[in-house]
Amino acid sequence: MWNFSRNISRNAGESLTAQLQNIVRSEIAQGVLHPGTPMPSTRRLAADLSVSRSVVVEAYGQLVAEGYLEAVRGSGTRVARHLAPAGAASRDQRPEPALPVSPPAPWIDLRTGGADSTPHFPHREWLASYQRALYAVRPGQLDYPPLAGTAPLREELARYMGRVRGVRTAPEQVMVVSGFAQGLGLLCSVLPHRGAPDMAVEDPCHQRLRGFVKDAGMRPLPIPVDREGIDVEALARSGARAVLVTPTHQFPTGAVLSGQRREALLRWAHDVDGWIVEDDHDGDLWFDRAPRPLALQRRAPDRVVHAGTVSKTLVPGLRLGWLVAPPALFADLERVRAHRDLGHDVLTQLAFADLMASGAFDRHLRSTRARYRGRREALTDALQRHLPEASLLGAAAGLHVYVGLPRAADEEALVAAAQRRGVRLRGGREFHAAPHRSRPALVLGYGAHSRTGLRRAAAELAAGYAETAAAGSAGSAGSAPKAARKFSNTGSPRGVLMLSG
Repeated sequence: MWNFSRNISRNAGESLTAQLQNIVRSEIAQGVLHPGTPMPSTRRLAADLSVSRSVVVEAYGQLVAEGYLEAVRGSGTRVARHLAPAGAASRDQRPEPALPVSPPAPWIDLRTGGADSTPHFPHREWLASYQRALYAVRPGQLDYPPLAGTAPLREELARYMGRVRGVRTAPEQVMVVSGFAQGLGLLCSVLPHRGAPDMAVEDPCHQRLRGFVKDAGMRPLPIPVDREGIDVEALARSGARAVLVTPTHQFPTGAVLSGQRREALLRWAHDVDGWIVEDDHDGDLWFDRAPRPLALQRRAPDRVVHAGTVSKTLVPGLRLGWLVAPPALFADLERVRAHRDLGHDVLTQLAFADLMASGAFDRHLRSTRARYRGRREALTDALQRHLPEASLLGAAAGLHVYVGLPRAADEEALVAAAQRRGVRLRGGREFHAAPHRSRPALVLGYGAHSRTGLRRAAAELAAGYAETAAAGSAGSAGSAPKAARKFSNTGSPRGVLMLSG
């Protein structure tokens, strides 16, 4: 039975067809029937309303002609998709103020976080793994899962992390979480009870991290990062007893924690009875000629929590990650989690375990690395050609590059100039706790675009830099700055792209 807000009546002063049309129009206007909502078949609705089918056929036909409904071959009749959803204006007839016209969408968005993982998701392999997991599921496995995750996935993750990242662990120390955000939230609830009310974070770092740590109940303490990674001496002076680091590929600078700093960081954790949270956010995307560093956890499994995720290698929408925690913390993490949720989706866990066990995940990673390596090379070659004064910092890894600019560069003006040319990006100062003290830089994500698009973006950046340099020189005495001449598109000498880390 399809319910209307009011009934049709044979005693009303208008025809049954007109009544039905008015009711449908009213339901759409009030937001009861939403765009795309399937309508009942004419036969079914006629039976529900106890009217002739011809009444419904005629009403539907008129509503289709007026644009309220649409007839889709093979899919029946639906509320027209082009209709705007009813909002405040439908309840309040006062006209809304005119909104400013939005600028045209940029043709290339280099802001970090935009990887085109969906088109390259291993659909066929995932479906096969999901089917095998579903058919092989045993009685009881579809009940509420263990808080730490299903046994098959924890076993596969322990094998994988030991084989690929050198992590020393057992399945009993692996906790499956809904992405790194949930894992960090759990840690921020546990660590204060272990004598660590503050969480040291790298500076610069992802903008969300400082706020997330604070909202989760800990005080974030920014610790500077240089080309060797986090400054351990500054960390020791901070008084913190917990630190969040990205030692394999620091975000956003790309720095790799040097061997000397690794030793110092592990000594710090031992000396202060502290904890290290190792965020291995893009460890599977390593393109550098130098060997990928092993996990920090390998050297101190009793002091380091190793965190991983599939957000950059499969798709963020799976919300699938893991923590490898020391036994001293693991029970506390389970206890906190018991008050927050009832575990992660079982079938997704079993499917991913099968994907790993079958070798399909390794094959997917090989093709993923080849694709992103090619895009990174295209962008760095174009930057070297068009912006010879820029320096590309950090290891060749992940889905972004950190581009250092000359000290005289106007970072904010360059970001605005690039956007006027159809390129969206973020300046490096956005990621610093004290932006005014940082050197100008750009953080460029290359995962979502073709090589051709990335080359075009680099050329537009050069034009934007030339524009901002010219504007700066116009306001000062003397000739145009040397940097402005070198960054121009025409006649610029080929520079050396400096790599560090």
